[in-house]
Amino acid sequence: MPYNLGVSLLRAASGLGLALTLGVLLALISGLSKAGEDIVDAPLQILRTLPALALVPLFILWFGIGETPKILLVALGAIFPIYLNLHSGIRSIDPKLLEMGSTLGLSRWQTIRDIFLPGALPDFLTGLRYAVGVSWMMLVVAEQVNAESGIGHMMMDAQDFMRTDIILVGLLVYGVLGLLSDQIIRFLEAIFLAWRPSNEKKRTT
Repeated sequence: MPYNLGVSLLRAASGLGLALTLGVLLALISGLSKAGEDIVDAPLQILRTLPALALVPLFILWFGIGETPKILLVALGAIFPIYLNLHSGIRSIDPKLLEMGSTLGLSRWQTIRDIFLPGALPDFLTGLRYAVGVSWMMLVVAEQVNAESGIGHMMMDAQDFMRTDIILVGLLVYGVLGLLSDQIIRFLEAIFLAWRPSNEKKRTT
């Protein structure tokens, strides 16, 4: 059990890390320029509508049956909440802030660093919270396809031997991991968004 848990955690963290990197990069490209949106947004929207299970055979054909397709499946599910929320946050920046930045003579990079990223942070953290939950759901799918380790593999073996107790334990582990990861994101929200009135009230109560 500890070994399978460790393998599952590594897969989830690797997939989420990849989704985080690509999601932020693509959201910046799409959110900061009209040309970038024309290039990036449409393909991602098409990919977002495809069912993950339908992509499993292709991932196995392209990347084999090792760790790569499992990590990519997790990343595929987690990238969309990050991209969509950060893109929305970037596009909803108050134009007056951009005008003020222009008046102060901020460079393009300074405008991104000091205006776009802080302004989009609440939306980004909301997307990250969704992405963490999705990554665990995708991990369930990934670990039940040609896996030799992990919580999902353990549950599949239990199914073969009709061990419902092990299956229930596996589901409980997934649930607890999802809850813990969600609490971590909420903790980060309380730190980075301490200026919001709702968080100020929480600290004073």
